[in-house]
Amino acid sequence: MKGRRLFVFLAAVCAVVCSCGVQNKTRHLAGAQDPVFGEHFTDSTLRLDYVFCGDAQHQAIYLQGMVKTGPWAGRRHNLQEPLLRGNGQVLVKDPSSGEVLYSNSFSTLFQEWQDYEEAQSTPKAFENCILVPFPKEDVRVEVELTDRHGKVSSRISHLVSPRDILIRRIEPQPYEMCVLCSGGPAEGVIDIAILSEGYTAGEKDLFFADAARARDALLNHAPFSDRASEFAIRAVFAPSQSSGPSIPHLGQWHNTLVDSHFDTFYSERYLTSSSVQKVHDALGTVPFEHIIVLVNTPVYGGGGIYNSLTIMGSGHPTFDQVLVHEFGHAFGGLGDEYFYGEQTETPYPADTEPWEPNLTTLKDFASKWKDMLPAGTPIPTPVDSLEMVDVRRIWHTFTQEQKDILNMKVGVYEGAGYQAHGVYRPVQECRMKINECERFCPVCTRAIIRMIDYYTR
Repeated sequence: MKGRRLFVFLAAVCAVVCSCGVQNKTRHLAGAQDPVFGEHFTDSTLRLDYVFCGDAQHQAIYLQGMVKTGPWAGRRHNLQEPLLRGNGQVLVKDPSSGEVLYSNSFSTLFQEWQDYEEAQSTPKAFENCILVPFPKEDVRVEVELTDRHGKVSSRISHLVSPRDILIRRIEPQPYEMCVLCSGGPAEGVIDIAILSEGYTAGEKDLFFADAARARDALLNHAPFSDRASEFAIRAVFAPSQSSGPSIPHLGQWHNTLVDSHFDTFYSERYLTSSSVQKVHDALGTVPFEHIIVLVNTPVYGGGGIYNSLTIMGSGHPTFDQVLVHEFGHAFGGLGDEYFYGEQTETPYPADTEPWEPNLTTLKDFASKWKDMLPAGTPIPTPVDSLEMVDVRRIWHTFTQEQKDILNMKVGVYEGAGYQAHGVYRPVQECRMKINECERFCPVCTRAIIRMIDYYTR
C-alpha cells in the first residue's frame, strides 16, 4: 500500500485537467445513428434486471425488475447483429412483426460457475443487468443463454411497455465523478465508467489516482493507444464503510459498496462481486457501455467477463498488465491463451468452434485467423526452441527479436483455453497468455480494432 500512496499526487492533477463534480447527464453518443434507432428508441437507457439460476445441468432466467437510467450510451448503428456470439444474447423485437430492433451479446459469472464442481450438487442464483435502449412503444425482449456447444439452453421472452408504472426511475447519485478522458467527437466514443470499491471516504484521492492509472494503462497500450480519441472514461467515487474487499479464507468480511470478495468459487485469488445491481445502482445516470470496478487491495485478483464487468485489485504491482488482459476479455471478447495439464471437463469441446476470436478448435478455423497465416504454415504449428524454456521467468532477458518471434509469428499453436490439447492459440506468447508479454498478438489486435470499429463506425 505504501507504494500506491506515491500516486496520490495524481489526484490533484486529475482535479485540474478533468471536470469533476456530482454526477451529471453529460451525453456521449456512440456512432452515427441508424434511422431505425430514432424510429424505435429514445435517448434513454432501460436496465433489465434478471436472475440467472440453476446448476451444472440446468439453467433458468427470471425477470426481477426494470429501471430507467440515464442517456443511452450504446450503439446507434449496427443494431441488429452482435459482432461476437458470446455465451448469451438479448434481442429487442417488434412484437407484431418479430423484426429485431436491437441485439447484443454477453457472458456471465453464472455460466462460468457451471463449470465448477459446486454446480454439480448445489443450485445457485446470480444477478445480471442488461442494458438496452429505451423503447418508444411496446417491444418484446428475449434473453437466451447458450451452452458450451453454442446451443440455446435457456430462454425468457416478455413484453416491455415504456408506460409500465413499475419501471423504476433512477436518479443521479450524490457521488463525485471525474471525467478522465472525454475522447473526440461525441458521436464516436465508447463510454467506460470506473467505479470505486473498498475505498473509504478518506481514500478518495487514492481512488482517483488509481483510476488515472487505469486510464493510462489502457490508453497507452496498443491498439487502444491508436484509438484513444474514441474512448470517454469517467471515474465515479462512491465510498465504502470498510477499506478493502472481503477475504473469506481469512475470515474477513467487510462492508463495502458492491460486496466484492476473494475466494469466488472457492478459488482463493479469484476476486469478483455478485452484487451486479449494486454496481449499476451506484453508477446511477452516468452514461457507460463498459464498467471497470477498482477494488482497493494490494492482493492480486480480478476478472473480466465479456460485456458484463471488469473488476481488479488496484494495488498489486502487476495492475497495469492484468487490467489490460482482463479488459481484453470484457471488451474484446478475447479468450485466455494459457493452459494447464490434462482436463476431463472442458469449456471448449472439439465439435464446436469457440466464439472467442483468438481461440480455435479447428472446427471452423476459416472463420478465425486462417487469412493471417503465412503461406506454408503447418497446422498445428510447432513451437520454437525459445518456447521450450520457462518463458515467464526469463522473458526480461530476451532480445526484441526473440520477443517478436514469440509474439508476432502467427501460427496455430496447440494449448489454449485452459486445455493442453485440442484448443489452439495464434502465437506462442501474448498479453492474453502471460503478463510478462508487453503486447497483444496480431490476431488479438485485429479483434480489438474490429470491436472498436463496431462501436464507433
